[in-house]
Amino acid sequence: MLELVDLSKKLSKKIYRETFPELEARLGACQRAAREAGVPVIVVFEGLDAAGKGSLINRMSQALDPRGFTVHPINAPNEMERYYPWMWRYRSIVPPDGKIAVFDRSWYGRVLVERIEERISRRQWDEAYEDIQQFERQLANAGRVIVKFWLHIEKKEQEKRFRKIAKDPVLAWKVGKQEWRHHKKYDAWIEAVEEMLQRTSAAHAPWTVVEATDGRFARVKVFETVIEAIQQELRRRAAAPKANPEPMPKPEVSPTREHTILDRVDTSLSMEREEYEEELDKLQKRIFQLEHEIYIARIPAVLVYEGWDAAGKGGNIKRLTRGLDPRGYEVVPIGAPTTLEKSHHYLWRFWNKVPKAGHITIFDRSWYGRVMVERVEGFCAEEEWRRAYREINEFEKQLAEFGTAIIKFWLHIDQEEQLRRFEARQQTPEKAWKITDEDWRNREKYEQYRVSVVEMLQRTSTTYAPWTILEANCKLYARVKALRTVAETLEDALERA
Repeated sequence: MLELVDLSKKLSKKIYRETFPELEARLGACQRAAREAGVPVIVVFEGLDAAGKGSLINRMSQALDPRGFTVHPINAPNEMERYYPWMWRYRSIVPPDGKIAVFDRSWYGRVLVERIEERISRRQWDEAYEDIQQFERQLANAGRVIVKFWLHIEKKEQEKRFRKIAKDPVLAWKVGKQEWRHHKKYDAWIEAVEEMLQRTSAAHAPWTVVEATDGRFARVKVFETVIEAIQQELRRRAAAPKANPEPMPKPEVSPTREHTILDRVDTSLSMEREEYEEELDKLQKRIFQLEHEIYIARIPAVLVYEGWDAAGKGGNIKRLTRGLDPRGYEVVPIGAPTTLEKSHHYLWRFWNKVPKAGHITIFDRSWYGRVMVERVEGFCAEEEWRRAYREINEFEKQLAEFGTAIIKFWLHIDQEEQLRRFEARQQTPEKAWKITDEDWRNREKYEQYRVSVVEMLQRTSTTYAPWTILEANCKLYARVKALRTVAETLEDALERA
């Protein structure tokens, strides 16, 4: 592909002076329109050293309102960033609705610099391509505009620019040993770039190769491309029918729904208090040791608690954390998303809370709200919750590939036990705060939630992130089973490591 690029393309000063001021005005207008429509824009600049990324970003920033964009210069990951999945640092800085994020280098460093400098293996950069494709598809599906530029120059032109920069005492620091080393590997760079363009140029996130020999030509092409991408998304949104999600209707009676995984749960399983106290003490001591072992081995762990209202999630988490060193874990209670969280992809707030290597994060409710509460209550469109099954599996797979131990609990109680607990809470002053009108409304939609839960368990229980159902009519039994599952999963993770 790159061998077909005409690097001799130039733009005369006359044409440039006639066209560029108008492009600057149009780009500013596009920014305002995108902000008003709540369209987030991601602009990625990749290219050979000295191809002109900095000057192009500078020209873009002059045409934009500085209150509405952020430039992210990307360097090698620092020590803290290495303790997280490699895509974590990019997911955390994607722009909210109506904002523009400009990346001076990006996640593509994984398949370019790290590959060429042999910091990662072939398997790792192959996995990186899959991670990148998933990342960009998720963003685009959620209405994000993605514009990607590869700035291209010939090897001789690069050498010429290096020598010119080296003579400037102010800019000489930009060309060091690493840049000259990259220059010597020019052919290897081109090979890697060709593969990158082929594997990651998609309709929702296409690459634009910019002939960067002539600065005027490059500026006009970049501005035109960004303007067209934003206008295209604005036209798409204007033409799209207004989404009007509705609450899930009560499912029709069906014989197949009477024989689900939830029907096979034996809610009569129980445990005597004496046995419970003995087992709980053993497991808490065992988990305390495992917490320190995974810290030394730098294994992160994610625990997810989902279940029926009043199923005992809080009590279960409390018994687990009593056996942990508080410096090594965090409990994250999940409620309705904030205004800021709603302006991002729904997984954004969960990526921001994943644990660093060697630590444990416990989610009291989680990203599964997308396919349960939001589906049942009509807080998102059908297309969104159906797409979420794949996105959740992708999210968890990336955590697992980083070495994260993932433990997911569904706490199951029958309707009679739930009603008994609801009434008991109402009659106990110190527990009355636990029961709300929303809990009673959710109970009225039991059949809708049941269908959603069954589908969630079936579609998101994977080899790398399986669900464990806790028979929770007896809280003592559920707590011991949960702690035993945690201990066994952490031991397995240590053996694999």
